[in-house]
Amino acid sequence: MSLVPSAAMVGGMSAGAFAAPRFPGKRPPVGQRKFTSPAVEALIAATKKKIADPELAWLFENCFPNTLDTTVEVGRLDGYEDTFVVTGDIDAMWLRDSSAQVWPYLPLAPKDEALRKLFRGLIRRQARCIAIDPYANAFLPDPKGKSKLDWAQSDQTDMHPGVAERKWEVDSLCYPVRLAHGYWQTTGDREPFDDAWRAATRLIVTTFREQQRKTSPGPYHFQRPSPNPTESQFLHGYGQPTRPVGMIHQMFRPSDDATVYAFNIPGNLFAVVTLRRLAQMHASFYGDQVFADECHAMADEIAAAVEQYGVVKDPQGDYWAYEVDGYGNQLFMDDANVPSLLALPYLESAPHDARYQRTRDRVWSTHNPYFFKGSAGEGIGGPHEGLRMIWPMSIMMKAFTTDDVAEQRQCLHWLKTTHAGTGFMHEAFDQDDPKQFTRVWFAWANTLFGELVVHLADKHPDSLRRV
Repeated sequence: MSLVPSAAMVGGMSAGAFAAPRFPGKRPPVGQRKFTSPAVEALIAATKKKIADPELAWLFENCFPNTLDTTVEVGRLDGYEDTFVVTGDIDAMWLRDSSAQVWPYLPLAPKDEALRKLFRGLIRRQARCIAIDPYANAFLPDPKGKSKLDWAQSDQTDMHPGVAERKWEVDSLCYPVRLAHGYWQTTGDREPFDDAWRAATRLIVTTFREQQRKTSPGPYHFQRPSPNPTESQFLHGYGQPTRPVGMIHQMFRPSDDATVYAFNIPGNLFAVVTLRRLAQMHASFYGDQVFADECHAMADEIAAAVEQYGVVKDPQGDYWAYEVDGYGNQLFMDDANVPSLLALPYLESAPHDARYQRTRDRVWSTHNPYFFKGSAGEGIGGPHEGLRMIWPMSIMMKAFTTDDVAEQRQCLHWLKTTHAGTGFMHEAFDQDDPKQFTRVWFAWANTLFGELVVHLADKHPDSLRRV
């Protein structure tokens, strides 16, 4: 969905806020920002000093705080801290997006009590969402509300109050665990991990087990009347046939496109890490070693199945498939969103080893039918926005997963030269014409760009020292 830039969406421009004389700041005025963190502001100031290119520094200052500036609602719900994070131009909260949007601020939480309250509120809100419906990917501010998203009005599935959209994506349940585990590891704070969180995370494991589909297709089905076939699923909404081999079935990719084969490899590898994190947390918080052992056993089973069915054998060295069905059919491509094959080390879902490197090389090449290369840049897209449309998130993942300074600088160049004068990242842009883009207000892409710059400033400062 292409959108026309709007000052209301990105917050307008604050008078006197300049990253450089010819780059007027695009952040909302201070009094209109949704949330302000002194620790975040200090990091922005310190990081800008490490960036030689004034336009890149300006982009960083606009993008890194965009989630806090424009998408966060902090309050109380049922007597507890509550945080609701919209994705940007869509007035709903995705479990995946909201977790990823605030992730870059996590290292600063020990320095900022307001940030800790924000994280506690989001962890609680996500637990509430999972309890409403573990198969849903997006939720409404009102837990009892009805979805107003135009494209979800006629979905043929079991919609629940409080749900904005009900596309089943394994990573929707993995991201909240990543955030909760990261918060605990960073702060040591156990306050949000109460009985409601415990029940919600047990429901995650129940849902994973249901979607292993060992004895039945399970309760989830989804169909959407649409001229776009990637918006619906085969066989009355249950997906293409599979052999039950222990992996988790997934009906939609992180980009919200329907899977071709239901065993999505990045999603299943993310689930393995998630189950091990849940085992650690339940054993530590509740002394529940029985449940911890259950999580480890499922993780071992999924990992073994992925190793057996999710690897493409090649004379030049094996590499990861993207989707498989357990019958021997394998699809190689990659999703432009995260999780993806490209992002496996970023999510700690697989090591940066020889197999990953071979996969990475093939993903960023014409072996991948959704790899696009034009005069404006190169990167990965997908069916969601169609051919020629490169997602900046894929370029960010390429930069995150290399130690090569030249490669990092090339990625930064593509990102800097394709914002089309808006000062923000987008969902996708045309390979030859960056002015043709989708989503002017996509907070995750903005914050992820900021996270990348902070990462490079810390780990690879040479990538930022030359214009």
